[in-house]
Amino acid sequence: MVKRARIIYNPTSGREILKPKLIDILNVLELGGYETSTFATTSTPNSARDEAARVASAGFDLVVAAGGDGTINEVINGIAPLEHRPQLGIIPAGTTNDFARALGIPRDDFVEAAKVIVNGQLTPMDVGKAYNEKATHYFINIAAGGRLTELTYDVPSDLKTVFGYMAYLVKAVEMLPQARPVNIKATYDGGEYEGKASMFFLAMTNSVGGLEQMVPNASLNDGNFTMIIVKTGNMFEVLQLITKALSGGRHINDDRIIYAKTSNFSIKPKRGKLPINLDGEFGGKTPMKFVNLKEHISIYSNIDPTVSLPEHE
Repeated sequence: MVKRARIIYNPTSGREILKPKLIDILNVLELGGYETSTFATTSTPNSARDEAARVASAGFDLVVAAGGDGTINEVINGIAPLEHRPQLGIIPAGTTNDFARALGIPRDDFVEAAKVIVNGQLTPMDVGKAYNEKATHYFINIAAGGRLTELTYDVPSDLKTVFGYMAYLVKAVEMLPQARPVNIKATYDGGEYEGKASMFFLAMTNSVGGLEQMVPNASLNDGNFTMIIVKTGNMFEVLQLITKALSGGRHINDDRIIYAKTSNFSIKPKRGKLPINLDGEFGGKTPMKFVNLKEHISIYSNIDPTVSLPEHE
């Protein structure tokens, strides 16, 4: 029986250079044994999510998310809730491409990325579930909260397209003085924290905002998040922690950080609501609970996910 694949691509990702390569990408997948069709996302909310859910329900064998981390997140949200979940391929065409970076997928050659889908390793990988009384969302790379973490979805799309990663750096400098701590209550496997925190991360890979030392011992399918709670909001101390993270991941032993592995996590500020960032997209507000769905979706990668994630250039 011929296998069916659907490429869901964002025509505006990566400075709009993906579309001219679609014929070559289709050729790679066709030669790999897939009867392949395409779908261009639109400005309609959840366009990629709804198409992924539709083709998954129609019995497609493979869904290929071609775009940035936001497109990948939408596709994940389309297939993660379903009983039948097709295999997932990634063609990175965004600004940071955190998830593709962690999987060793080429980020500067769309055709080579397509070859990973045909020739790479297929492995069941963890998916994060974030939920509260209002909504449920899924994520594949990172969940985060705190003012500084908002920069990934505060940067306008047109600036991402024109200026690329520099747009994030400019926004980070602008936001850093506002990274004030708030009082929270957080619970996780074997622990609880009540006190001030300026931000938190639940990482599923070793690439957070393009920084690959943030989570030095990440695993793609161990059933756990790597949790980081940053207790300080002092600008100079935050910069010190970033420097430590860039210098071999030395931040994980700092007293101003709580660093742990956990399969569950919940957070509730003592006052107000904290916006949540899921894979670089706005994911709702606290209070919120998180659970790791172990080996929930099979994804093609260019690494052996049973060992520690490598660092890439």
